[in-house]
Amino acid sequence: MKRHASRVLVALLLLGCVLGSVPALALNGGLGEVPQDLDRTSPRATAQGFLDAVHRGDYRRAAHYLYLDHLPASEQPAQGAQLARKLKFVLDRELSVDTSVLPKAPEGDSASSRFVSLGGIPLKGDTIPIRLQRLSVDGTFVWVVSEPTVKMVDPLFEEYGPLLTETLPSVFFDRTVLGLELWQWLGLAVTLLGAWLLSYVLEKVLLAAALRVARWTRISWDDQVVNAGRGPLRLPFFAILLALGTSFLLLPPKLKLLSDRVSYSLTIIAVAWFILRFLRVSEAYVQSRVTSETGGHPRARSLRTQLAVLRAVFEVATYVIAAALLLMQFEVVRNVGVSLLASAGIAGLAVGLAAQKSLATLLAGIQLSITQPVSIGDNVLVEGEFGTVEEITLTYVVLRIWDQRRMVIPIQQFLDKPFQNWSKGSPEMMGTVILQVDYMADIDALRAELDRILTNEGKHLWDGRVKTLVVFDVMDKTLTLRALVSAADSGKLGDLRFLVRERLVLFIRARPQWLPTVRSESRAAVPPPSKDGQDAAQGAPEPRA
Repeated sequence: MKRHASRVLVALLLLGCVLGSVPALALNGGLGEVPQDLDRTSPRATAQGFLDAVHRGDYRRAAHYLYLDHLPASEQPAQGAQLARKLKFVLDRELSVDTSVLPKAPEGDSASSRFVSLGGIPLKGDTIPIRLQRLSVDGTFVWVVSEPTVKMVDPLFEEYGPLLTETLPSVFFDRTVLGLELWQWLGLAVTLLGAWLLSYVLEKVLLAAALRVARWTRISWDDQVVNAGRGPLRLPFFAILLALGTSFLLLPPKLKLLSDRVSYSLTIIAVAWFILRFLRVSEAYVQSRVTSETGGHPRARSLRTQLAVLRAVFEVATYVIAAALLLMQFEVVRNVGVSLLASAGIAGLAVGLAAQKSLATLLAGIQLSITQPVSIGDNVLVEGEFGTVEEITLTYVVLRIWDQRRMVIPIQQFLDKPFQNWSKGSPEMMGTVILQVDYMADIDALRAELDRILTNEGKHLWDGRVKTLVVFDVMDKTLTLRALVSAADSGKLGDLRFLVRERLVLFIRARPQWLPTVRSESRAAVPPPSKDGQDAAQGAPEPRA
């Protein structure tokens, strides 16, 4: 019995020596040598390395981050790459992994922890945990995707993976270009083209139906509003179809985020685009109605000015809000906005001081639209230039001068400095014609000629209110005559003054004696008296007694 026990002991010692002389098998021995730059020392490094590898399409490298020892060594290279690819699609669709919250220490959460959870994915009424597992390889801790998780990759892929990839030839998913497989590139191209064509068709159908409904009304405003949607309406359809199409392509997170931002941006642009068109259509419709009802009445010009300025205000607000909504998609801009809101007092003071002139100009434009010292279509005299107000914006006024030049005047000028508005109030105006004539001119004859001019040549310009001709001033050699006439508006008044001046000059020129004449007179010279008065006394006759 003792002899038998000693033989068993010797056999065990020999077996231990043999096993001790054989080196231990490495993790995932069938994958070959581990790349030197492969980092599996912490949960964060493993998760980040796996996601980077699969999104680059390097599935062979990504297989080193999986636990594959339950597979035969000969099948590990092919099976590991396929499992890494399938796990990528499952994670991209159902689980967004934030690597920044994972432990970066080699021991994980604690020295005794062997697993780190990335989250859970529902599957047929159950939740499948996605975990990383800590192993000791050659005396060093390494983290890989746990064996239970790897074994559940195939069922998860059948539930959440792409539908057509298994039926397509392998060439469509064997290679990756810029993080996307060939079938994803083809699907993206089909999605873009199909979304654009389908959005065009949907826009046509919806606008045709809306126009048919709009024709039931008597007004034309709703027809114009429907036509304003041609173009802006297509973008929301395209954005919705793009979002739906890309959801089936299982894009990587970065591309999925880019697709979502493009869809969101297109929707904002479409809404802003339609608002701008709606404002222009509404302004044009109201202006046409008021003009047709009131003609060139000053109230029509006043309303036109108010509409133009209000439209400009709403357009600026639309641009600002749309730009803010577009920029708030980005984290950097959002953080800056939060910081500015936290220091709103200082930021508001700084912006107010820096942009006080611009803000004052904008407020002046709004004030001008309310008080309306000048309106579109008014005839004004500014800085010695006479013209018609052609355009009013929030910052400047465009004046069309009589010789077709355009004078751009800062809007602050109409609030800070005096100017003449010839269209303010009643449009009727009076004008003068100044003439210089000789003292011999017949004033009554000139008055009769003025009556004849206004009755005949100027009857389409003169409104019949005022016609006077008076001696306005007396000079040493001439008389200054002033003819005063009236007209319905400033345009007719100018032409009437030119006509009266021309005809009166022709009338006076036919009578040369009425033209200003320079006269001179000569008188006999009287000799100066002598000093003692004797010369004068000698030459004088003697008085009679």
